[in-house]
Formats: sequence, structure tokens, C-alpha cells
Amino acid sequence: MNRLDSSRTRRALLLVAAAALSSGCADNPAASMPTPATSGRQAEVAERGASVMPFDLERTTHQFTRTDTGGVQTVVADAPQDTAQVTLIRQHLAAEVDRFRRGDFTDPGRIHGNEMPGLEALRAHGGRITIDYEPTPDGGRVTYTTSDAELRNALHHWFDAQVSDHGQHATR
Repeated sequence: MNRLDSSRTRRALLLVAAAALSSGCADNPAASMPTPATSGRQAEVAERGASVMPFDLERTTHQFTRTDTGGVQTVVADAPQDTAQVTLIRQHLAAEVDRFRRGDFTDPGRIHGNEMPGLEALRAHGGRITIDYEPTPDGGRVTYTTSDAELRNALHHWFDAQVSDHGQHATR
């Protein structure tokens, strides 16, 4: 099995595990997640993403975890020893966090479209979301924290849209 097949197998197993954990749990937010975007939409998003994100989507995975106070977005290199991808992930996330803190969500709009769920509220957050970045051994992590229920819900919708749009390149 080559590295690409191994990476896809790992993603598929993660998605199956997430689906199994969320099925039948009425109080689990994952149980009411939207269905994945069509493969055509996912291909369009991947193409637009390549012009915004410097790392290779085929060699990295986005992870989106909802929390009671917002959420955690992690981007990792599928091969932790791939220092080129790790460096590109870290540089990109650090720059995005700087923009997001100012309400500049231009890049997600360019990738997913300006009608992306949650995006309008996030652009208008006015400092009501604390956005922190930290490098991880295999990439980087962005933590979004807010006490505003409307903004927390916007973050959750935004996360859901990204998981749907990125398809095999993202997990919950």
C-alpha cells in the first residue's frame, strides 16, 4: 500500500468511526450534521483551496472539533516527518489567525464562497471570539473561544461547512 492509499484509508476509517460514534445519539451535535457536499463541489473547493492554502491537501488533514465554547481546528501533515508540509501548515495558520482576529475571513470566503454558513457572523465578531494558535508536532492548532452563543453556533456551522466541503481532506 503506498502512502496516498494509506492516508486515504486512515481518513476513511476516521470518518467511519466518527459516524459510528454519532449515530443514535440525539443529544450529540454530530448526529445532526449536514450531509457531505457533492464530489463536484468538493473538487471546486479543493481547486480554490490550492490557491489559498500553501500546503498540499493530499498530504494533510483538517480536523474540526466543536466545543461548548467554540471549537478547535487542527491541520496536520499525514506523514509527521514531512517537515515541508508541517512548516507550510504552521505558517498558513499563524497568518490566518492574525487575519481572523481582525474579522478578516477573506480566505475562507475565497475557498468556500461568501455565502458559507457562519461566515457573516464570524466577520462581524468584533473581538468577541478569542482565537489562539499553537504549533503541534505535525502541524498546527487554532482554538476559537467565545461566551456568545450566536457566535459559537456560527463557528459550529462554519466547521460543519468546512468538513462537508473538504470531503476526504477533513474529519470531525
